Amino acid sequence: MRQGADLLHEARERERAGCIPEAIARFGAAIAAAERSGEQTVLAEALRRLAVLRHHGNQSDEARALCRRSYEVARQIGNELLAAEALNTLGGLHLAAGTVEDDPRTFLEALQLGGSSRELRARVEQNLGILANIQGELREAIARYERSLEEYRGAGDEQGCAIAYHNLGMVSADRGRFHAADCYFQEARGLAERVGDQHLRGLCLVNHAEVDVARQRFEDARQKAEDALAVFDHIGARDAKAGAYRVIGMVYRETGRPALAEARLRAAIELAVAAGSLLAEAEASGELALLYQAMGRNQDALRLLNVAHGLFRRLDARVDLVHVGGKAAELEATYLAVVREWGRSIESSDSCTFGHCERVAQHGVAMARALGLDDEAETTILLGAYLHDVGKGRVPHEILHKAGPLTRAEREAMELHPVWGSELLANVEFPWDLKPIVRWHHEHYDGSGYPDRLMGDEIPLAAQVVGILDVYDALTTSRAGQPALTADRAVEKILECRRWWSERVVAAFLKVLAPSLVPHG
Repeated sequence: MRQGADLLHEARERERAGCIPEAIARFGAAIAAAERSGEQTVLAEALRRLAVLRHHGNQSDEARALCRRSYEVARQIGNELLAAEALNTLGGLHLAAGTVEDDPRTFLEALQLGGSSRELRARVEQNLGILANIQGELREAIARYERSLEEYRGAGDEQGCAIAYHNLGMVSADRGRFHAADCYFQEARGLAERVGDQHLRGLCLVNHAEVDVARQRFEDARQKAEDALAVFDHIGARDAKAGAYRVIGMVYRETGRPALAEARLRAAIELAVAAGSLLAEAEASGELALLYQAMGRNQDALRLLNVAHGLFRRLDARVDLVHVGGKAAELEATYLAVVREWGRSIESSDSCTFGHCERVAQHGVAMARALGLDDEAETTILLGAYLHDVGKGRVPHEILHKAGPLTRAEREAMELHPVWGSELLANVEFPWDLKPIVRWHHEHYDGSGYPDRLMGDEIPLAAQVVGILDVYDALTTSRAGQPALTADRAVEKILECRRWWSERVVAAFLKVLAPSLVPHG
C-alpha cells in the first residue's frame, strides 16, 4: 500500500508535465490512500488540487464540492494555512464561473487565515488581480499582479512567477502596452519551460501571438500559434486549441487569405463549443465576423456579432482574466462599423444620396437625447438609421435614378423597400430592436404612410424619429432633378406635414434642427 504523500507528489509532477489524465488518477489515489491512513493534511491538499483539475475539465460542481471538503478537513485538524488555500481556490472557482458578485471577501478571509505564508499571499493577490481585471480596473489589476510576483519571488516559486508574468502580459495587452506585454510573455514562457508547465507555456505562446497580430508581426504570430497547437496536442488539452486556431485565423485574415481564415476560425468555434468555453466561442465568433465584414458578407457578420454579444453578456463568460465589459464594448464598436458600412454600401451607387444614412444617424442621436431616451434606445436609433434603407438594394436601378415623377407602378415598387428590408434582415438577430425602424420608418401618425398603414402610437418612437429625419434629409439634398431646399424651407415643409408624426417627435425635431422655432417658456 503506497503512502498518500508519495502519490500526492507524483500527481503534482504529472500535473506540471501536462499529463492531466494521469495527474487526476494519482490525485484520486492519493485521496483514497490518505483516507485509509488518516493522513488528513495530505487529504486536504489532494482534494484541493483535484478540484482545480476538475474545474479545468468543465466539472465545476464537482470541483467546488471537492474544494469545500478540503476546507472542512483543514479546519477539523486546525490547519489554517490549508483552510486558507482551500478558501482561495474556492473563491477562484466561483470567480471563473461568474457565480459571485465581484466580492473579494472570500479572498480576504483566506488572507486573514493564512496570511503568514508568502505562497498563499501570492495566490490571493493573483485572484484579486483577476477580480480587478474583470471589473475593468486594469491599473488595480497590474498592481495586484505585481504584488503577486513579488511574493512568488520571495517564496522561490518559479511556476508562480511564470503565472504572474503571464497575467501581467494579459492585462498589459488589454491596455495596449504591447512592448511591456512582449517582455512579460517572454519571461513567463521561459519560466514555464524551466519548471515543465506545458499548459502555461502553450497559453503564453497563444497570448503572445495575439500581441504579434496587433503589432502586425504576422509570421511570428503564426509560428507561435502553431507551436502552441503542438504543445496542446502533446498534453491532450483540446479545449485550449481554440485560442491557437483563432490566432491562426486572424493571421490569415490580415494577410489576405480569407478561405483559410474562415476555415481556421470555424475550427476555433467548433473546438470552443465542444469544450463548453463561452469566452473562446465569443472571441472566435467576433473574429470571424470581422472577416465576413471585410468580405462584404454583412448579414453573416451581424449574425456572428450577435452570437458573440450574447455570449459576452452571459455571466459565466467572465473567465480567463478578461474584462468582459471592455470586450463587449469593443464588440459593439465592431457592430456599429459593420452596420455603418452596410448602410453606406447601399448608397454608394448614387452620388446624390451618398451620406444620407450617416446624416440621419447623427441627427437621430441628437433627437434621442432631446427626447431623453436611454443609451440602449439611442443605440437602436443610431443603428436603425444606418440600415433603414437597406431594402432599396432590391429596387430597380432605373426607378431609383429616375429624374421625373414616378408612375404608379414605379411608386408601388419603391414603397416596397421597407418590406424588402425587413425580409433581408429576417434571419439576422440584433441585440437592439432595429427591424421596426427598417419596416415602419415611412408609416405616418395619421395612417397615410406605408407599408402597413399603421396609426398613432402603433408606430414605434424610434421609427418615427428616423422617419422624420429621412424626410428632412431628402428635402435638403439634391436628387434626380430635384434641387435641395434650404434648411428653413425644409422645416416649413415638415411642419406642413406634422400630422405624420407625434407632437413629441416634432418638438424634438425642432429642438435639434430648428431651435429658433421652439417656444420658450
